[in-house]
Amino acid sequence: MQCSQIVGSSTVANLRDLGGVGVAGGRVRPGLAFRSGQLDQLDVRSDPAFAALGVRTVVDLRTERERAARPDRVPGGAHLLVADVMADPAGTGTAARLAAAFADPVLANREFRGGRAALALAADYRSFVTAESARQSYRQLLTALAHRDGGPVLFHCTAGKDRTGWGAALVLLLLGADDRTVTAEYMSVGAAVRSAFAPLIEAFTARGGDPEIADAVFGAHAEYLAAARQAVEDGWGDVESYARAGLGIKDETLGHLRERLVV
Repeated sequence: MQCSQIVGSSTVANLRDLGGVGVAGGRVRPGLAFRSGQLDQLDVRSDPAFAALGVRTVVDLRTERERAARPDRVPGGAHLLVADVMADPAGTGTAARLAAAFADPVLANREFRGGRAALALAADYRSFVTAESARQSYRQLLTALAHRDGGPVLFHCTAGKDRTGWGAALVLLLLGADDRTVTAEYMSVGAAVRSAFAPLIEAFTARGGDPEIADAVFGAHAEYLAAARQAVEDGWGDVESYARAGLGIKDETLGHLRERLVV
């Protein structure tokens, strides 16, 4: 089963090309849809692998606080599109609590031990589908990817796992990828995320933080993706109805998305 291809960037974590993933009628066209972690360390001059991608549009799915703390270094000539998935207060509660608790292992253990961290992440994934800000953001992402003359698009959040992971899954589902392929693609980033955040995870557990909480926060777990997909089914029935009625994507745009990304 073909997952996205790792791009050997020296300054951008978890950079992958969706090209090659199997979808209805063929595979995703290489070189047009990239996913990654944040771009705060990007240095195009010392990173020829990234420079060679020719990224024309960067879609930043992070919150205002995340962007202010670690601003993207956008490659020259690229357009930055801010698409804050969690701007809606209804979609920020659990993520904000987890972030605060992770800085305090005692608080984290008290609030999130015993599977509660995983439940909080699953709630976030449902909000990626239902929150108004999330629906606006993923509409922006799909529209950018469907733009015929838009060039290569890179979309990212902080780690490139959760908001980015649902974005990639949504794209693949709309292109007709089967369930096994979508899940495998989602799960494939887990090792890269754990590697990128290894110092933070080690510091957390060294100070008494429960490793289960760290795994819930930084792991790619199939049940998170399943929570988002269940929210789609509960609210709209299927992913195409969700794109049309939930995101406001026109049939013409869906057609352009498939024409552009499937080979």
